[in-house]
Amino acid sequence: MNDDSITIRILCPKLVLANSGLQWLIGSPFFPPLTVVSTVRCIHDNSSSADYDKESDDLQTLLLKGFYIIGALIIKTADAEKNAREAIDAARRLRRLLSGEAEMPDTVTIGAVADSLGADIKFFVSRLENSTSIETVDYVLYDDNPEKFVWERGCLIRCELPIKLPFYYPANNPSDAEKRYSHAIESVATKLKDAQIAYVVESLSQVSAEVPLPVLFRGKDLDFDADLSNIKLVGEADEDDTKVLSCAHFCLQNISAPAIFSAENADKIQVSVLLNTSQKPTKSTAPIAEYYPALEDARLLVVDLKLDVICYATKRLPLIYALSKLVVPGLVDQLNTMKKAIVPYLLTQHPQLRPFHFSPPGVLQPITVIYELSYGETEMKQVDVRKSLHSRLGLPFDRPLLRIANTLVPSTKDSSNSVSPQKGSVLLKDVHIGIPSSGVTGGSASLVQGSYEYYHYLQDGFDDSGWGCAYRSLQTIISWFRLQHYTSVDVPSHREIQQALVDIGDKDPSFVGSREWIGAIELSFVLDKLLGVSCKVLNVRSGAELPEKCRELALHFESQGTPIMIGGGVLAYTLLGVDYNEASGDCAFLILDPHYTGNDEHKKIVNGGWCGWKKAVDSKGKNFFLHDKFYNLLLPQRPSMV
Repeated sequence: MNDDSITIRILCPKLVLANSGLQWLIGSPFFPPLTVVSTVRCIHDNSSSADYDKESDDLQTLLLKGFYIIGALIIKTADAEKNAREAIDAARRLRRLLSGEAEMPDTVTIGAVADSLGADIKFFVSRLENSTSIETVDYVLYDDNPEKFVWERGCLIRCELPIKLPFYYPANNPSDAEKRYSHAIESVATKLKDAQIAYVVESLSQVSAEVPLPVLFRGKDLDFDADLSNIKLVGEADEDDTKVLSCAHFCLQNISAPAIFSAENADKIQVSVLLNTSQKPTKSTAPIAEYYPALEDARLLVVDLKLDVICYATKRLPLIYALSKLVVPGLVDQLNTMKKAIVPYLLTQHPQLRPFHFSPPGVLQPITVIYELSYGETEMKQVDVRKSLHSRLGLPFDRPLLRIANTLVPSTKDSSNSVSPQKGSVLLKDVHIGIPSSGVTGGSASLVQGSYEYYHYLQDGFDDSGWGCAYRSLQTIISWFRLQHYTSVDVPSHREIQQALVDIGDKDPSFVGSREWIGAIELSFVLDKLLGVSCKVLNVRSGAELPEKCRELALHFESQGTPIMIGGGVLAYTLLGVDYNEASGDCAFLILDPHYTGNDEHKKIVNGGWCGWKKAVDSKGKNFFLHDKFYNLLLPQRPSMV
């Protein structure tokens, strides 16, 4: 490889997201110039051209500070160089809109061209911002460990800032309210750069007891005019500059690297904004109060904003630049985005706007989304917003990947007024992992997909021994839907399950608080009532017939992946998988037994056979499923939803 050759490094595992259209290539100023971190689709386009204003508005929110547009990929056949120039021009136009600058410094821009199947991708670059000259890329390097590339050298910086914004407007001239509101927003944006503002920086990482003390920066210490591309990183600076405190000061994983590199495991730094209103005056004065009477009737309007910004930075970036070039611009952009959304409803009901951060699968860098939660996240407008995001990011349309329960970093402020992310749990998860094999020769195992929690007798200090096994199986099933983020509903107690059956008219009010059994049919009613989940029910006349259902059960685990409840006689079990040899008919059932009454010790549970493979007839000739009892199998269906 000679010095003049051009090499592009591709980090994202999937570069072509669709079979037509335009995609934006995402890079970072902290990486080598021709490093593609990820790609997102242009969704505001038609046969003639993209709607760059709408694309800019969307990506201004979606892209974290620390990432930017470095090029575009266009899916077209025929003249590759012509199409590459079109992609480069599109990327430059969007980049100018996102930066707010009419003229950009010379930046290398990538133009990629793919055929409709994405099998043949050709890369070109333009070295000068206003040049039409392009060069062919000599080498394309696909990184084997992109997560390590991104998160070993970088960290996340977060800043939450709740704002109550009061302003007056003339009562006889409501149209003036928009101008007053815009002026108030501009004042807040200006205040963020004021000398009286202080920024407190501290670590959010909890991997070590050696947590560094918080550090305070004043607005007057920050450099808002610096060019991020020319900032000297710590380690590359002159000797006098090495004393500048960098992000690495709060990155505890420099001491002990994580086993898994990901946004979830990344070092996280918290920034809090404080306003210093108690500075010592230059001279002693008596306190005064000034009164300014209004010249006409006025009305007070208070707009409640909750800013929440996360940024990506290299650990070697001095903190003063992380604040001035990432955090503060991120707050200003989010402030202006919320202003645009609120203006049409300023004098009516204000939208309840809340930013959330996500790290969806297949997307290396986190994203930020602002949801309007006045009517809840299942309201159709919010569903449509999530569908468009799935389309933009190339995500499947049958998995809830961008719901509030999926948030990357839960709120640390004002949790009482925000939608709470999934609560933590101390219950054992996925107890079947690592258990001995089934003993089926030549079989094919089909297992539950995703995580669940193990619910069994006597948990939570509640004595349900002898009657609560189906309740516990239902709790395990609902925990699966929670952990896969299909719902944020808490796992219900026995009493809440009983109340749900009373509410739908299946049981009399006296059922609540009783010790009556429930079966597969009741479980299906509760899943529909609490989660909106539909179920299939298989009826088997005898336990001897259960092996005949193995093919159907295997198909369920492969297509739906949800735990199954098996009810027969006075017993209920949770089925987590089947191992089936189609040729011989030999099979085994992976049973999670809710009748366990001991402590939540994984080894004790597995060694005791409370979670393990069970054959219909064991080596001693004993039947696991009773031949004189009928069985109902409840097969919950995975919702097709976003």
